[in-house]
Amino acid sequence: MKLSTYLTFDGQAREAFTFYQQVLGGTLEMMTFAQAPEAEHFPAEHRERIMHVCLTLDDYRLMASDTMPGMDCGSGTYEGIKGCSISLHPDSVAEGERLFAGLSAGGQVVMPMEKTFWAERFGMFTDRFGVSWMVNCEHP
Repeated sequence: MKLSTYLTFDGQAREAFTFYQQVLGGTLEMMTFAQAPEAEHFPAEHRERIMHVCLTLDDYRLMASDTMPGMDCGSGTYEGIKGCSISLHPDSVAEGERLFAGLSAGGQVVMPMEKTFWAERFGMFTDRFGVSWMVNCEHP
């Protein structure tokens, strides 16, 4: 079994995933609503929103889409990403520091990268797209 993360944005999926690929690397695949087989069923002004995006990093996939304005997201209208964090576990402290600095740029640092009793370095932030991240550099 493989586990993937799927995020939902309100028109920021393209910008967010282009940014994530710049920092994380990987292969990016993106499809707009305009590229869907029945694109004419979507409002013209929203067809450039992202229907599906996938960033593949080795065996892991980070995926997302944009909502349509006013669309029910299972629990009402879109209110942002809440209640979860993406946790990164880099192979080195240097890589962890690089990821933290890159992904947190323009966002809000919740806990700076620092040594903890469980990790060589650990930090938390919310990126400029409202996604919560944790970077955990375990003891060697």
